[in-house]
Amino acid sequence: MSEDLLPIGRFARLCRLSVKQLRHYDDLGLLAPAWTDPASGYRYYRSGQARDALTIGLLRSVDVPLPLIARVLASGGGTDALKEARDRAEAEMDRRRRALVLLDRLLDEGLPETPVSIVREPARRVATAREPATPATIPAATGACVARLLAGGPPPGVLTGLFPLDITDEFDVRVTVETPSGDDLLPGGAFAAALHVGPYDRIPLTVHGLLAWFGDHGHTPSGPVREVYLDDPGTTEPDRLETRVMIPLEET
Repeated sequence: MSEDLLPIGRFARLCRLSVKQLRHYDDLGLLAPAWTDPASGYRYYRSGQARDALTIGLLRSVDVPLPLIARVLASGGGTDALKEARDRAEAEMDRRRRALVLLDRLLDEGLPETPVSIVREPARRVATAREPATPATIPAATGACVARLLAGGPPPGVLTGLFPLDITDEFDVRVTVETPSGDDLLPGGAFAAALHVGPYDRIPLTVHGLLAWFGDHGHTPSGPVREVYLDDPGTTEPDRLETRVMIPLEET
């Protein structure tokens, strides 16, 4: 064993990490020890590894996910991976700001009472844009889809956002526009519908009201949630934007 190797406990103190964290990063392939004693399994590190270990600790302190940290280390601190980390943090801050707005509204007005009607919609031929998203990046992903659909000029029909009923860590956002030349078919059927009036970031309140209606009336919702955008946000004040929110009724 080389004399410049540090036992894991001493290396942990040097890098302000715990032994448990170092073992976890080794298991993930993020920071492997310089040598592992084959008899005891004890890990040893070189002092030159401290820079990477400190970088991991710094980025984890600001909630950068480990896969992204691996890219930062692999690129020698490259700006592309760091910029992605910054963009993720900004998206999460935006999500938290929107959450505060919703909470303030609930404090002022209480839980929403949403008028709901049952409507039948025909199947429609549509063009579709799709974008991967996380709960924090839904607005950006939706905007990217809309931008692609509008790249050729004004849409021939209304835009409809499609969002999963169960939000997971990662999912796809879709936006469609009705057009006779569309490659996709937007299914028809029976829907519970409600009109949302106001900014797009408050639409979750209307979705909540719709889902509460399903529970009150013993119906089962079927995804995805549809948001039919009835106004142009470029020419309509946010408080006057109208969006028809629709959730499919499970056919029996």
